[in-house]
Amino acid sequence: MENDEIMEIDLKNGQNFVGSKLSYFEKQFSRFELAQGGVLTPAQGRSGDQPALTTIADQDGLLVILHETTPAAIKYKEWAKFAKFAAHKNFKNAEADHKAAGWPSENFRESYTRHVKALIAVGSGDGADQNYGMETEFVALSNPYGESFDGNMKVQLLFENMPRQNTQVEVFERAPDETVSIALHQTDDNGIAQIPVKPAHTYLFDAVVLQPHTKDDKAVWQTLWAALTFQVPK
Repeated sequence: MENDEIMEIDLKNGQNFVGSKLSYFEKQFSRFELAQGGVLTPAQGRSGDQPALTTIADQDGLLVILHETTPAAIKYKEWAKFAKFAAHKNFKNAEADHKAAGWPSENFRESYTRHVKALIAVGSGDGADQNYGMETEFVALSNPYGESFDGNMKVQLLFENMPRQNTQVEVFERAPDETVSIALHQTDDNGIAQIPVKPAHTYLFDAVVLQPHTKDDKAVWQTLWAALTFQVPK
């Protein structure tokens, strides 16, 4: 993206890079900011705007979009759907913990929030990501737009500002022909994962926290979804 170019930011809810576009509604997010050079600027929009944000990229360097949603809920009518989710996200103790808590195996709720970053190159794209204190967060330790980028995207996964050790990271890769492939990776003892990426491909990194929900008696589980999106230049 060139300096002084109009930038449109879409918020999407879906899977495999396909989903419905969401409008700008302040009640649906707890944080929506633009970070550049360590300076945070609130995203300014009007209720109902779609794209959710339209602004001008007027400063050269790496731009980081930060977005955290307010809680929403999903209801599991039967155990099988939750069990499939838990297995896919590698929560090996979820079933035993659920039973030990005495929770019902059907018609139970999960509260979830999303904690998303997008990396955008304005002009040179120079700069570095950092920990912005999101509840759960990917911190990009590599800049995919930097001249020295070697095709290995190094990230650190955090929860409450602490590294998430030995945690599954799901990687969605979209090729220029729009085909999507999925791979699983793991963070190390420092919460760091190094993931090979390809030129001209778009990426979404995803990692989930699953924990008992203590703030709402209508839900038994809480999930917090960290995500990082970016596109590797050609």
